[in-house]
Amino acid sequence: MIRFKLAELIAQKQFVEGRRITVQEVAAGAGLNRVTLSKMLNHRGHVTGTDVVDKLCAYFQCSVGELMEYVPDEQKGPAAP
Repeated sequence: MIRFKLAELIAQKQFVEGRRITVQEVAAGAGLNRVTLSKMLNHRGHVTGTDVVDKLCAYFQCSVGELMEYVPDEQKGPAAP
C-alpha cells in the first residue's frame, strides 16, 4: 500500500514557519480541492492521480519519496477455497 506522508509535511512546514497551517491553506496553495487532501489524510489506501502528487511536491518543494512511501500490506490468512 502507498502511504501519504502529508500530515508529516504539514507539521514540518508549521514548525519551520512557526504558525498553524490548515488543510484549506495547503489546498489553496497547491491548487487542489480540500476534500482531496482530507481523503489523503484520513482514508487509508486512498487512490489519487499523479497530477495531485505533482502539485503537492511543488507546494512543499519535496520529492515524491518525501510525500509518499510504500508500506507492505499485512500478511493475511490463507485464502478461502
